[in-house]
Amino acid sequence: MPTVSERGTLMPASPIRRLVPLANAAKARGVKVYHLNIGQPDVPTPQEGLEALKHIDRKVLEYSPSDGLLSLREKLRIYYKRFNIDVDVDDIIVTTGGSEAVLFAFMACLDPGDEIIVPEPAYANYMAFAISAGAKIVTVPSTIDDGFALPAVEKFEELITPRTKGILICNPNNPTGYLYTMKEMLQIRDLVKKYDLYLFSDEVYREFCYTGAPYISAFHLPGIEEQVVLVDSVSKRYNECGIRIGALITKHPELKKNVMKFCQARLSPPLLGQIVAEASIDATPEYMLATYNEYVERRKFLIDQLNKIPGCYTPIPMGAFYTVVKLPVDDADKFCQWCLSDFELDGETIFMAPASGFYTTPGMGRDEVRMAYVLNKEDLARAMKILDAALKAYPGRTL
Repeated sequence: MPTVSERGTLMPASPIRRLVPLANAAKARGVKVYHLNIGQPDVPTPQEGLEALKHIDRKVLEYSPSDGLLSLREKLRIYYKRFNIDVDVDDIIVTTGGSEAVLFAFMACLDPGDEIIVPEPAYANYMAFAISAGAKIVTVPSTIDDGFALPAVEKFEELITPRTKGILICNPNNPTGYLYTMKEMLQIRDLVKKYDLYLFSDEVYREFCYTGAPYISAFHLPGIEEQVVLVDSVSKRYNECGIRIGALITKHPELKKNVMKFCQARLSPPLLGQIVAEASIDATPEYMLATYNEYVERRKFLIDQLNKIPGCYTPIPMGAFYTVVKLPVDDADKFCQWCLSDFELDGETIFMAPASGFYTTPGMGRDEVRMAYVLNKEDLARAMKILDAALKAYPGRTL
Protein backbone atom coordinates (compact mmCIF):
# COMPACT_ATOMS: atom_id res chain seq x y z
CA MET A 1 0.00 0.00 0.00
CA PRO A 2 1.48 3.43 -0.93
CA THR A 3 2.42 5.72 1.94
CA VAL A 4 0.65 9.02 2.51
CA SER A 5 2.38 12.38 2.61
CA GLU A 6 4.23 13.63 5.65
CA ARG A 7 2.43 16.94 5.11
CA GLY A 8 -0.93 15.22 5.46
CA THR A 9 0.21 13.33 8.54
CA LEU A 10 1.39 16.54 10.18
CA MET A 11 -1.83 18.39 9.33
CA PRO A 12 -3.70 18.89 12.63
CA ALA A 13 -7.30 17.77 12.96
CA SER A 14 -9.71 20.61 13.61
CA PRO A 15 -10.22 21.09 17.37
CA ILE A 16 -13.61 22.56 16.50
CA ARG A 17 -14.84 19.64 14.40
CA ARG A 18 -13.01 16.55 15.70
CA LEU A 19 -15.70 15.82 18.28
CA VAL A 20 -18.48 15.96 15.67
CA PRO A 21 -18.83 12.13 15.55
CA LEU A 22 -19.55 12.11 19.30
CA ALA A 23 -22.09 14.89 18.88
CA ASN A 24 -23.75 12.99 16.03
CA ALA A 25 -23.85 9.84 18.14
CA ALA A 26 -25.48 11.78 20.99
CA LYS A 27 -28.12 13.12 18.62
CA ALA A 28 -28.73 9.60 17.31
CA ARG A 29 -29.46 8.56 20.91
CA GLY A 30 -32.09 11.30 21.06
CA VAL A 31 -29.99 13.79 23.04
CA LYS A 32 -30.35 17.48 22.16
CA VAL A 33 -26.93 19.09 21.68
CA TYR A 34 -26.31 22.81 22.22
CA HIS A 35 -23.52 23.88 19.88
CA LEU A 36 -21.09 26.27 21.56
CA ASN A 37 -18.22 24.79 19.58
CA ILE A 38 -18.36 26.60 16.25
CA GLY A 39 -18.75 30.17 15.00
CA GLN A 40 -21.91 29.48 13.03
CA PRO A 41 -24.28 32.38 13.76
CA ASP A 42 -28.02 31.75 14.03
CA VAL A 43 -28.82 35.36 13.06
CA PRO A 44 -30.62 35.52 9.68
CA THR A 45 -28.66 36.39 6.54
CA PRO A 46 -29.55 39.87 5.18
CA GLN A 47 -32.73 39.80 3.11
CA GLU A 48 -30.83 41.62 0.35
CA GLY A 49 -28.53 38.61 -0.03
CA LEU A 50 -31.32 36.06 0.06
CA GLU A 51 -33.35 37.97 -2.51
CA ALA A 52 -30.35 38.21 -4.84
CA LEU A 53 -29.97 34.43 -4.64
CA LYS A 54 -33.66 33.81 -5.32
CA HIS A 55 -33.79 36.12 -8.32
CA ILE A 56 -30.65 35.28 -10.28
CA ASP A 57 -31.56 35.98 -13.91
CA ARG A 58 -28.42 34.65 -15.59
CA LYS A 59 -28.86 32.03 -18.29
CA VAL A 60 -25.34 30.67 -17.69
CA LEU A 61 -23.59 30.34 -14.34
CA GLU A 62 -20.18 31.12 -15.74
CA TYR A 63 -16.67 31.45 -14.34
CA SER A 64 -16.04 34.81 -12.73
CA PRO A 65 -12.69 36.61 -13.09
CA SER A 66 -10.01 34.92 -11.01
CA ASP A 67 -9.77 37.95 -8.71
CA GLY A 68 -13.55 38.17 -8.33
CA LEU A 69 -16.36 40.19 -9.87
CA LEU A 70 -15.35 43.80 -10.45
CA SER A 71 -18.70 45.02 -9.11
CA LEU A 72 -18.15 43.12 -5.85
CA ARG A 73 -14.62 44.47 -5.46
CA GLU A 74 -15.87 48.00 -6.05
CA LYS A 75 -18.51 47.56 -3.36
CA LEU A 76 -15.90 46.16 -0.99
CA ARG A 77 -13.67 49.17 -1.65
CA ILE A 78 -16.52 51.47 -0.60
CA TYR A 79 -17.25 49.26 2.42
CA TYR A 80 -13.62 49.46 3.61
CA LYS A 81 -13.71 53.23 3.19
CA ARG A 82 -16.31 53.33 5.98
CA PHE A 83 -13.58 52.04 8.29
CA ASN A 84 -10.94 54.45 6.96
CA ILE A 85 -9.26 51.62 5.09
CA ASP A 86 -8.16 53.33 1.87
CA VAL A 87 -7.55 50.73 -0.83
CA ASP A 88 -8.03 50.56 -4.60
CA VAL A 89 -10.18 47.99 -6.37
CA ASP A 90 -7.02 46.38 -7.73
CA ASP A 91 -5.76 45.87 -4.15
CA ILE A 92 -8.74 43.57 -3.44
CA ILE A 93 -8.68 39.91 -4.49
CA VAL A 94 -11.84 37.89 -3.84
CA THR A 95 -11.18 34.43 -2.39
CA THR A 96 -13.10 31.30 -1.50
CA GLY A 97 -13.65 32.34 2.09
CA GLY A 98 -11.15 33.95 4.43
CA SER A 99 -9.49 30.54 4.69
CA GLU A 100 -8.31 30.65 1.07
CA ALA A 101 -7.08 34.20 1.63
CA VAL A 102 -4.82 33.00 4.46
CA LEU A 103 -3.63 30.00 2.45
CA PHE A 104 -2.86 32.06 -0.67
CA ALA A 105 -1.14 34.72 1.44
CA PHE A 106 1.15 32.06 2.92
CA MET A 107 1.75 30.38 -0.44
CA ALA A 108 2.56 33.69 -2.13
CA CYS A 109 4.75 35.15 0.65
CA LEU A 110 6.56 32.19 2.19
CA ASP A 111 9.03 29.56 1.07
CA PRO A 112 9.27 26.13 2.71
CA GLY A 113 10.96 26.52 6.06
CA ASP A 114 10.00 30.18 6.50
CA GLU A 115 8.50 31.17 9.85
CA ILE A 116 5.54 33.26 10.99
CA ILE A 117 5.16 34.47 14.57
CA VAL A 118 1.63 34.20 15.97
CA PRO A 119 0.31 35.07 19.44
CA GLU A 120 -1.44 32.03 20.90
CA PRO A 121 -4.07 30.81 21.48
CA ALA A 122 -4.80 31.24 17.77
CA TYR A 123 -7.29 30.05 15.16
CA ALA A 124 -6.28 26.43 14.68
CA ASN A 125 -6.45 26.46 10.88
CA TYR A 126 -3.53 28.91 10.69
CA MET A 127 -1.32 25.93 11.53
CA ALA A 128 -2.96 23.84 8.80
CA PHE A 129 -2.46 26.57 6.20
CA ALA A 130 1.18 27.00 7.22
CA ILE A 131 1.80 23.26 6.86
CA SER A 132 0.16 23.38 3.43
CA ALA A 133 2.66 26.08 2.45
CA GLY A 134 5.61 24.24 3.99
CA ALA A 135 6.03 27.07 6.49
CA LYS A 136 6.29 27.02 10.27
CA ILE A 137 4.11 28.77 12.85
CA VAL A 138 6.12 29.99 15.84
CA THR A 139 3.91 30.95 18.75
CA VAL A 140 4.31 33.48 21.52
CA PRO A 141 1.92 32.59 24.35
CA SER A 142 -0.62 34.93 25.88
CA THR A 143 -2.48 33.86 29.01
CA ILE A 144 -5.99 33.98 30.37
CA ASP A 145 -4.62 35.51 33.58
CA ASP A 146 -3.58 38.61 31.57
CA GLY A 147 -6.85 38.63 29.63
CA PHE A 148 -4.91 37.41 26.55
CA ALA A 149 -3.18 40.78 26.12
CA LEU A 150 -0.37 40.97 23.57
CA PRO A 151 2.83 39.43 24.99
CA ALA A 152 5.78 41.77 25.55
CA VAL A 153 7.59 42.90 22.41
CA GLU A 154 10.76 41.33 23.78
CA LYS A 155 9.06 37.92 23.57
CA PHE A 156 8.51 38.46 19.85
CA GLU A 157 12.07 39.63 19.24
CA GLU A 158 13.46 36.54 20.96
CA LEU A 159 11.74 34.42 18.30
CA ILE A 160 12.88 36.35 15.22
CA THR A 161 15.38 34.42 13.09
CA PRO A 162 16.68 34.80 9.52
CA ARG A 163 13.73 32.59 8.45
CA THR A 164 11.09 34.87 10.02
CA LYS A 165 8.94 36.40 7.27
CA GLY A 166 5.95 37.79 9.11
CA ILE A 167 3.73 38.28 12.13
CA LEU A 168 0.12 37.11 12.06
CA ILE A 169 -2.61 38.63 14.21
CA CYS A 170 -6.37 38.16 14.38
CA ASN A 171 -8.09 41.34 15.49
CA PRO A 172 -10.66 41.06 17.05
CA ASN A 173 -9.32 37.69 18.06
CA ASN A 174 -10.58 34.19 17.50
CA PRO A 175 -10.61 32.29 19.90
CA THR A 176 -10.23 34.78 22.77
CA GLY A 177 -12.33 37.77 21.71
CA TYR A 178 -9.36 40.01 22.57
CA LEU A 179 -9.20 43.41 20.85
CA TYR A 180 -5.71 44.86 20.34
CA THR A 181 -5.12 48.39 21.59
CA MET A 182 -3.49 51.14 19.54
CA LYS A 183 -0.39 50.83 21.71
CA GLU A 184 -0.15 47.10 20.98
CA MET A 185 -0.78 47.63 17.26
CA LEU A 186 1.99 50.25 17.09
CA GLN A 187 4.36 47.86 18.86
CA ILE A 188 3.61 45.25 16.21
CA ARG A 189 4.06 47.89 13.50
CA ASP A 190 7.48 48.79 14.86
CA LEU A 191 8.60 45.16 14.79
CA VAL A 192 7.32 44.67 11.25
CA LYS A 193 9.12 47.80 10.12
CA LYS A 194 12.36 47.08 12.00
CA TYR A 195 12.76 43.55 10.65
CA ASP A 196 11.13 44.12 7.22
CA LEU A 197 8.36 41.58 7.80
CA TYR A 198 4.85 41.02 6.51
CA LEU A 199 1.96 41.78 8.83
CA PHE A 200 -0.80 39.26 8.14
CA SER A 201 -3.94 40.70 9.73
CA ASP A 202 -7.14 38.64 9.96
CA GLU A 203 -9.90 41.22 10.45
CA VAL A 204 -13.06 39.27 9.69
CA TYR A 205 -14.70 40.30 13.00
CA ARG A 206 -14.23 44.08 12.63
CA GLU A 207 -18.00 44.67 12.90
CA PHE A 208 -17.96 43.20 16.41
CA CYS A 209 -15.93 45.54 18.64
CA TYR A 210 -17.50 46.26 22.04
CA THR A 211 -15.24 48.91 23.58
CA GLY A 212 -16.65 51.99 21.89
CA ALA A 213 -13.12 52.92 20.81
CA PRO A 214 -12.38 53.29 17.08
CA TYR A 215 -11.59 50.05 15.26
CA ILE A 216 -7.87 49.71 14.47
CA SER A 217 -6.94 48.04 11.21
CA ALA A 218 -3.43 47.07 10.18
CA PHE A 219 -3.95 49.50 7.29
CA HIS A 220 -4.26 52.31 9.84
CA LEU A 221 -0.61 51.85 10.88
CA PRO A 222 1.62 54.36 9.10
CA GLY A 223 4.82 53.31 7.40
CA ILE A 224 4.06 49.66 6.59
CA GLU A 225 1.30 50.01 3.99
CA GLU A 226 2.95 47.65 1.48
CA GLN A 227 3.81 45.10 4.19
CA VAL A 228 0.21 44.55 5.28
CA VAL A 229 -1.76 41.54 4.03
CA LEU A 230 -5.33 41.90 5.22
CA VAL A 231 -7.68 38.90 5.37
CA ASP A 232 -11.43 39.42 5.28
CA SER A 233 -14.65 37.42 4.97
CA VAL A 234 -18.38 38.10 4.70
CA SER A 235 -19.21 34.92 6.64
CA LYS A 236 -19.59 36.44 10.08
CA ARG A 237 -20.77 40.01 9.53
CA TYR A 238 -23.59 38.94 7.20
CA ASN A 239 -24.22 35.51 8.76
CA GLU A 240 -23.55 33.64 5.52
CA CYS A 241 -20.70 31.24 6.25
CA GLY A 242 -21.88 28.82 3.58
CA ILE A 243 -21.37 31.09 0.58
CA ARG A 244 -17.57 30.93 1.05
CA ILE A 245 -16.58 34.45 0.06
CA GLY A 246 -13.55 36.22 1.49
CA ALA A 247 -10.90 38.65 0.36
CA LEU A 248 -7.16 39.22 0.43
CA ILE A 249 -6.18 42.88 0.40
CA THR A 250 -2.63 44.11 -0.21
CA LYS A 251 -0.84 47.09 -1.73
CA HIS A 252 2.34 45.07 -2.38
CA PRO A 253 2.67 44.97 -6.23
CA GLU A 254 4.71 41.77 -6.52
CA LEU A 255 2.62 40.00 -3.92
CA LYS A 256 -0.57 40.75 -5.87
CA LYS A 257 1.00 39.15 -8.94
CA ASN A 258 1.98 36.08 -6.91
CA VAL A 259 -1.45 35.71 -5.33
CA MET A 260 -3.13 36.00 -8.72
CA LYS A 261 -1.19 32.99 -9.99
CA PHE A 262 -2.78 30.85 -7.28
CA CYS A 263 -6.16 32.43 -8.00
CA GLN A 264 -5.84 31.57 -11.67
CA ALA A 265 -4.83 28.00 -10.83
CA ARG A 266 -8.08 27.50 -8.94
CA LEU A 267 -9.94 29.37 -11.74
CA SER A 268 -12.44 31.52 -9.84
CA PRO A 269 -14.19 32.10 -6.52
CA PRO A 270 -17.83 30.90 -6.23
CA LEU A 271 -20.11 32.88 -8.56
CA LEU A 272 -23.32 32.43 -6.56
CA GLY A 273 -21.52 33.35 -3.35
CA GLN A 274 -20.22 36.56 -4.92
CA ILE A 275 -23.71 37.52 -6.05
CA VAL A 276 -25.06 37.04 -2.52
CA ALA A 277 -22.09 38.85 -0.94
CA GLU A 278 -22.39 41.82 -3.26
CA ALA A 279 -26.07 42.24 -2.42
CA SER A 280 -25.44 41.74 1.30
CA ILE A 281 -23.13 44.75 1.42
CA ASP A 282 -26.35 46.75 0.95
CA ALA A 283 -27.71 45.40 4.25
CA THR A 284 -29.42 48.25 6.09
CA PRO A 285 -27.84 50.03 9.05
CA GLU A 286 -30.80 48.72 11.08
CA TYR A 287 -29.86 45.12 10.20
CA MET A 288 -26.20 45.65 11.12
CA LEU A 289 -27.09 47.41 14.39
CA ALA A 290 -29.59 44.72 15.37
CA THR A 291 -26.98 42.02 14.75
CA TYR A 292 -24.40 43.94 16.79
CA ASN A 293 -26.81 44.55 19.66
CA GLU A 294 -27.79 40.88 19.72
CA TYR A 295 -24.16 39.87 20.26
CA VAL A 296 -23.70 42.56 22.93
CA GLU A 297 -26.62 41.06 24.85
CA ARG A 298 -25.44 37.49 24.38
CA ARG A 299 -21.90 38.39 25.44
CA LYS A 300 -23.04 40.04 28.66
CA PHE A 301 -25.38 37.19 29.49
CA LEU A 302 -22.86 34.42 28.80
CA ILE A 303 -19.95 36.05 30.63
CA ASP A 304 -22.13 36.79 33.69
CA GLN A 305 -23.43 33.23 33.79
CA LEU A 306 -20.01 31.62 33.28
CA ASN A 307 -18.35 33.59 36.05
CA LYS A 308 -21.13 32.61 38.45
CA ILE A 309 -20.36 28.91 38.07
CA PRO A 310 -17.94 27.82 40.85
CA GLY A 311 -14.41 27.33 39.50
CA CYS A 312 -15.13 28.89 36.08
CA TYR A 313 -13.43 32.05 34.86
CA THR A 314 -13.41 33.97 31.62
CA PRO A 315 -12.20 37.50 30.93
CA ILE A 316 -14.64 39.84 29.18
CA PRO A 317 -14.08 39.53 25.41
CA MET A 318 -14.01 42.91 23.68
CA GLY A 319 -14.62 41.66 20.15
CA ALA A 320 -15.79 38.81 17.90
CA PHE A 321 -18.26 36.33 19.44
CA TYR A 322 -15.99 33.90 21.27
CA THR A 323 -14.57 33.57 24.73
CA VAL A 324 -12.02 31.22 26.28
CA VAL A 325 -13.10 29.79 29.64
CA LYS A 326 -11.02 28.19 32.37
CA LEU A 327 -12.84 25.23 33.90
CA PRO A 328 -12.24 23.29 37.14
CA VAL A 329 -11.38 20.07 35.29
CA ASP A 330 -8.30 17.87 34.97
CA ASP A 331 -8.44 17.78 31.17
CA ALA A 332 -10.77 19.91 29.04
CA ASP A 333 -10.40 17.58 26.05
CA LYS A 334 -11.66 14.67 28.12
CA PHE A 335 -14.39 16.80 29.68
CA CYS A 336 -15.71 17.93 26.28
CA GLN A 337 -15.75 14.33 25.07
CA TRP A 338 -17.43 13.14 28.28
CA CYS A 339 -20.18 15.75 27.93
CA LEU A 340 -21.07 14.26 24.55
CA SER A 341 -20.56 10.56 25.27
CA ASP A 342 -21.47 10.09 28.94
CA PHE A 343 -23.51 13.03 30.22
CA GLU A 344 -26.93 14.49 29.66
CA LEU A 345 -29.32 16.60 31.68
CA ASP A 346 -32.96 15.87 30.94
CA GLY A 347 -31.97 14.61 27.51
CA GLU A 348 -29.69 17.52 26.63
CA THR A 349 -25.95 18.24 26.60
CA ILE A 350 -23.40 20.76 25.31
CA PHE A 351 -20.69 20.76 22.64
CA MET A 352 -17.62 22.92 23.35
CA ALA A 353 -14.24 23.28 21.62
CA PRO A 354 -11.26 22.22 23.77
CA ALA A 355 -8.84 25.16 23.88
CA SER A 356 -5.77 22.93 23.66
CA GLY A 357 -6.34 22.83 19.90
CA PHE A 358 -5.74 26.58 19.70
CA TYR A 359 -2.28 26.31 21.31
CA THR A 360 0.92 24.71 20.08
CA THR A 361 2.87 25.09 23.35
CA PRO A 362 2.53 21.71 25.13
CA GLY A 363 0.30 21.79 28.20
CA MET A 364 -1.29 25.16 27.50
CA GLY A 365 -5.09 25.31 27.44
CA ARG A 366 -5.40 21.98 29.24
CA ASP A 367 -8.20 23.27 31.47
CA GLU A 368 -9.73 25.72 28.96
CA VAL A 369 -12.48 25.62 26.33
CA ARG A 370 -13.60 28.04 23.64
CA MET A 371 -17.27 28.94 23.55
CA ALA A 372 -19.04 30.76 20.73
CA TYR A 373 -22.03 32.83 21.83
CA VAL A 374 -23.89 32.26 18.59
CA LEU A 375 -27.02 30.87 20.26
CA ASN A 376 -29.99 32.92 21.45
CA LYS A 377 -30.09 33.81 25.15
CA GLU A 378 -32.67 31.16 26.00
CA ASP A 379 -30.43 28.44 24.56
CA LEU A 380 -27.38 29.98 26.24
CA ALA A 381 -29.20 29.91 29.58
CA ARG A 382 -30.00 26.24 29.14
CA ALA A 383 -26.44 25.49 28.05
CA MET A 384 -25.07 27.13 31.20
CA LYS A 385 -27.35 25.02 33.41
CA ILE A 386 -26.10 21.93 31.63
CA LEU A 387 -22.47 23.05 32.07
CA ASP A 388 -22.99 23.65 35.80
CA ALA A 389 -24.55 20.21 36.22
CA ALA A 390 -21.87 18.54 34.09
CA LEU A 391 -19.07 20.07 36.14
CA LYS A 392 -20.66 18.81 39.35
CA ALA A 393 -20.95 15.29 37.93
CA TYR A 394 -17.62 15.08 36.08
CA PRO A 395 -15.24 12.54 37.72
CA GLY A 396 -12.18 14.69 36.88
CA ARG A 397 -13.41 17.86 38.58
CA THR A 398 -10.56 19.65 40.36
CA LEU A 399 -12.52 21.96 42.68
